[in-house]
Amino acid sequence: MKVEKNNLTEVLKRAVAVLNDGGIVAYSAETFYGLGVKFDKEASLRKLYELKKRPKEKPMPLIIGSRASLSMIAVFVNEIAESLMDKFWPGPLTLLLKAKKGLSPYLTAGTGRIAVRIPGESAALYLVREAGFPITATSANPSGMPPAEDADAVIRYFGGEIDMVIDGGRTAGGLPSTIADATEKRIKIVREGVITRSVLEKHLP
Repeated sequence: MKVEKNNLTEVLKRAVAVLNDGGIVAYSAETFYGLGVKFDKEASLRKLYELKKRPKEKPMPLIIGSRASLSMIAVFVNEIAESLMDKFWPGPLTLLLKAKKGLSPYLTAGTGRIAVRIPGESAALYLVREAGFPITATSANPSGMPPAEDADAVIRYFGGEIDMVIDGGRTAGGLPSTIADATEKRIKIVREGVITRSVLEKHLP
């Protein structure tokens, strides 16, 4: 569904209904398109892994609409993580936090950590705010293939195997989000992306 100013509410409500029913929704984020399922739907997570042919040792990151949702997935948030959230959320910074017990191994890959961010201005942000629960944020492409920058690319990759595409137009592309491990007293940069190491380190407590 193409997102317009006059149909945004309708599109989002339909997408949330699809997620609650265990479906897969593709959506535009700041840089590329992502694939979303509800974080606690085990069968949907398994289907998403199989669809992408994603290695099982790779955990599945999440997006949330507000920090209140962290209580569903993380044990606690330390001072370093709070400081980085204050500066970079919403935006392209994914934080690794200590995962709450009972989360699917598709999300944690047995690491005890969960990867999460609040996305910047995009259909992804509108969707996850409307949902009120965490949604997966894996790129909309089979593993090893280029990430999708528009809805047509998503459809070429997956066709009718996904349940809904939120067409937010062509995305900006570029670098992915930066990933930082904030589970310990010292930050560890796992992947340097849009936010550089030097910029990140300036805002550490």
